Amino acid sequence: MTQYKDKGRKIRDDAKELVLQFMRSESLCSKNGAGMKQAEIFRRCGFDFGDRPSSPSTQQQYWLVALLRELESDGRVVRVRTSGPWRLE
Repeated sequence: MTQYKDKGRKIRDDAKELVLQFMRSESLCSKNGAGMKQAEIFRRCGFDFGDRPSSPSTQQQYWLVALLRELESDGRVVRVRTSGPWRLE
């Protein structure tokens, strides 16, 4: 079972790095930028599977919230407003 948890951890770490690389490449996500909505980050990073039965695209993005919150707790990203866009810290 540990091998699966380890692989899952690696996928999460890789996903966080992908999001950070993407945000570094976008001026909206810069430290002084206006920020970008999580749905846009989700789609532009290629995480969207498209609409599926019982799993529309709008519901798939919620796992990204946990990823962004981890990056936030690490001091790497910040949410501009309570319900607003994200940018680099």
